[in-house]
Amino acid sequence: MGVSANDRVSGQIVAATIPTSDSDTGPTLNPPDSIASKIRVQPYNSDGYVGSEAFFSDLTFGDVQQLAALSDQSAGAYQLTLTRAGDLVTLAGQVDLTSVPVQGTDVQFTIAFPARVATTNGTRDGDNIVTWKFPAGENTTVRAEVRYSDPNTRSFAGWAGIVGGVTVGVAAIIAGMAYVSRNPPVRRRETSDT
Repeated sequence: MGVSANDRVSGQIVAATIPTSDSDTGPTLNPPDSIASKIRVQPYNSDGYVGSEAFFSDLTFGDVQQLAALSDQSAGAYQLTLTRAGDLVTLAGQVDLTSVPVQGTDVQFTIAFPARVATTNGTRDGDNIVTWKFPAGENTTVRAEVRYSDPNTRSFAGWAGIVGGVTVGVAAIIAGMAYVSRNPPVRRRETSDT
């Protein structure tokens, strides 16, 4: 999963198992209707595993919470939320694998942020990338915090600069007009020779 500087989220999810028969296609991912236009699902078949692979893009922070509904089998198994408070973006979540068999289970999550991660309980794979490996049979929390400019604040600052510039320009024009009308040019009286 990757978070962009404008608070949009893209990435992929793979849900796959070792098939138990030739007809076993593994777990199926089904996007919820509310975000179906932002998700593309295709069959997955690699390294002896079969299942589904979902690619998503342009998700809002609110949309990310709905990714948990991709599979009926994972309902309640994991929760991820991204929230913003000023310049602080927080990833928080919980992955409950207490009912998953320990043998043959590999669950991991990687996220990249547009700035250096300040704090996390995951493994850093660089300044802005964090990975968690979730052990089967356990309940694990996910936490990361990063600071970068709020894209809405940047827009406000740009508009504030434009409005400020226009205000100064209008004030200068009004001041010039007031000066000219207050001090009209002096007219000379013509004298006539008679």
